[in-house]
Amino acid sequence: MSKASKSSASLPEDVHVALARLGENLKIVRERRGESLRAWAARMDVSVPTLQRMEKGDPSVGMGIYATAIWLSGQLDMLGEVATPASDQQALEMEILRARKRRAP
Repeated sequence: MSKASKSSASLPEDVHVALARLGENLKIVRERRGESLRAWAARMDVSVPTLQRMEKGDPSVGMGIYATAIWLSGQLDMLGEVATPASDQQALEMEILRARKRRAP
């Protein structure tokens, strides 16, 4: 079993909740397709325990493993849209504020 990352313990609760939801969704994808843990793990080139940890939303499981599961689910295009600059509302607000400050007398 892999050693837990120290940073995993300090993750915000919202991150834990989102990873748990993602893991559960990926588990449902696997089950709806009639794939066993062993078969899905083999397709992902990971161990069954790693797949089980991912399905529980374990933050110590590598992003690449989550991405591979998303790819197997046929939804990889959505992953690339997660943090698009166009949807970064905070950055947009900061740019507007900077622009207003530049125009101020």
